[in-house]
Amino acid sequence: MAGSPALLLLLSLGLCCTTAQQQRNTMAARFLDRNMKHPQQGQRVELECTPYKSDSGVSWIRQDKDGNFHFIVYINMFSKTTFPGNERSSSQFEGSKQGYIFRLVVKDFTAEDQGTYFCITNFNQVLHFSSGQPAFLPGISTASPTTLTATTQRSQVTMKDISRHSPGPGTNNENTPRFCHYIVIWVNLACSCLLLLTAITITITHCQRPSSP
Repeated sequence: MAGSPALLLLLSLGLCCTTAQQQRNTMAARFLDRNMKHPQQGQRVELECTPYKSDSGVSWIRQDKDGNFHFIVYINMFSKTTFPGNERSSSQFEGSKQGYIFRLVVKDFTAEDQGTYFCITNFNQVLHFSSGQPAFLPGISTASPTTLTATTQRSQVTMKDISRHSPGPGTNNENTPRFCHYIVIWVNLACSCLLLLTAITITITHCQRPSSP
C-alpha cells in the first residue's frame, strides 16, 4: 500500500491527458444559428468550425448530393482567405477567423449551394476532417455524407486541391504548426517528469513515515 498515493496520481494524470487529447481531436462544422434546420432560398447562411489546433489554417469544402467535393475557401491563422483561382474574395462566400472559430458565410443560399459542409485542417502533414453539416433547402432529401478520412483516395485528392490554394512562399504556414507541435511535446514531457518526480517524493515520504505501534 506504500505506493498508493503515487499510483493514484499517475492514473489521474493518464486519465486527464486522454480526456484532453480526445477533446482536442474533436472538430465539428455546424450552423452558427443552432435552431436552423434547413436554409431558405436567398438566405444568408453562416457556418462555424473550431479546430483542435487554432494555430493552423482551415479549409472549407462542400460535398454535393452526387458525392463530389468542391473546395470553397482556405482561411489561414491570420484570417486571410484564398478562394478558387487564388482569388482573395468571392461574390458568393465569405471566410473569416474570429478568436478560435473559423467561419464560412454563404451570402445568398441557392440550390447550387446545397450539400454537406466540412472543415479541414492540415496539422503535422495529416489532414483532420470535421463532422459534416448538411445544408439543403426544405423538402430536399439529404444524402448521407461520405465518410472522410485522411487515408482514402478521395481525401488525398482533396489534399492536393487544398495545397493548390495554400498561401504562396514566404508565409511559412507549414513550419509554424510543426514548431508549435514540438513546443507542446517538450512542455508535456517536462510536466510529466515533474509529476513523476512529485509522485516518487510522495512515495518515499510515505515509506519513511514510522508505523504506529
